[in-house]
Amino acid sequence: MQTPPVALTIAGSEATGGAGAQVDLKTFQEHGVFGCVALTCIVSFDPQADWGHRFVPVDAGVIADQLEVITTAYGPEQLEVVKIGMLGTPVTIETVAGALRERAFGQVVLDPVLICKGQEPGAALDTDNALKEHVLPLATFVTPNHFESMSLAGMESIETVEDLTEAARRIHERSGAAVLAKGGVHLPGDDAVDVYVDAYRTEILSSPKLGGGVQVAGAGCTLAAAVAARLALGDEPFEAARAAKEFVTRGIEARLSSAAPFDVVWQGA
Repeated sequence: MQTPPVALTIAGSEATGGAGAQVDLKTFQEHGVFGCVALTCIVSFDPQADWGHRFVPVDAGVIADQLEVITTAYGPEQLEVVKIGMLGTPVTIETVAGALRERAFGQVVLDPVLICKGQEPGAALDTDNALKEHVLPLATFVTPNHFESMSLAGMESIETVEDLTEAARRIHERSGAAVLAKGGVHLPGDDAVDVYVDAYRTEILSSPKLGGGVQVAGAGCTLAAAVAARLALGDEPFEAARAAKEFVTRGIEARLSSAAPFDVVWQGA
């Protein structure tokens, strides 16, 4: 039997299965990649309060324990790719950054989730700054959304593809990582446009906007997890980016609806 590649996600649990570590593991599985997970927080929506987020961080010692056993079970030659999602607090970020420095990974895919809705503004800013200081320099591939691109690039607005390209270039220059900046539905036009930048190339990736005006959750998590899976399978970064966008597009086309005020990506599409 052929042994599958292994990938790690360091992310939060989102109870509906539409985002977070649940999405990462499903995406890994669909690519034939064996997934393991270190949970950083528990996130659930509150149906009694306009579906706002309820956020509970996992104790830093518990996070460290999870990372210890995962990296002991799977050595560097077997586990080379890690995807990072919701961290949520400065102490969690410092814990994860310490583990990344202690055990170097070949590929660190960062989905830079800066804010969890419902966090106090001050806590969100502290988390934002800690992520930029401690984790962004360790990343090899970054997948910021529209808001995160503005924050990481230090731009007040991103209104055009040219703006998004400039943001991706700034983030690449700051981090040294390959960047797939997601314009999504936030830029005008009929296409969902993302911009890929690394040290050698700048590429525009576009596909028709889908969703019919309904919010589709889990696309960002799915994209970053698909990038990680493709890297674990041996793709070069740009090829991983292109394949991941196609994977997400299919998942949005086959999205799942529920009583929640948003649809979710179906990774099995």
